Amino acid sequence: MTDTRQLLIVEDDETFARTLRRSFERRGYAVSSASGHDGLAALLEDGLVPTHAVIDLKLAGSVSGLTCVQAVRAAAPEARIVVLTGFASIATAVEAIKLGADHYLAKPSNTDDIEAAFARTEGDADTALDTRQSSIKTVEWEHIHQTLVDTGFNVSETARRLGMHRRTLARKLEKRQVR
Repeated sequence: MTDTRQLLIVEDDETFARTLRRSFERRGYAVSSASGHDGLAALLEDGLVPTHAVIDLKLAGSVSGLTCVQAVRAAAPEARIVVLTGFASIATAVEAIKLGADHYLAKPSNTDDIEAAFARTEGDADTALDTRQSSIKTVEWEHIHQTLVDTGFNVSETARRLGMHRRTLARKLEKRQVR
């Protein structure tokens, strides 16, 4: 096995991707990046086998980073994969891990946080349990987000399953955006 650490960044925010790239290159990683699933597919077809990957959960055009997690895991079974998101929810965390991610971090996360996640291979049984009750808004958001995941992020189908008008759901989703 080679000593080269090959990092793949799948991120649609060009400024954030560029910042991550520079920071990881200073730490000795060889870095490749893609802004979405199509760019990722092209890199993987060209033979890229990353040892590490940072994947944004929500990419431009309502594309799910979960499909990118699957593609990277299939191409590089030993890669350490971290999913970053500004849309953190229990549902997407569970799905990301089921699909092959090693860790799930909420934005804002920095290079130190990501590298620490790459290094962690075991769970931590001493992690503090949150005793705070979830608010109704949080429970509603997690239910909406799980339904979005179940429908492949199809807003119309999600609205139908939730018994909600599509425009109402679209307004709720716009309010939750974090950039």
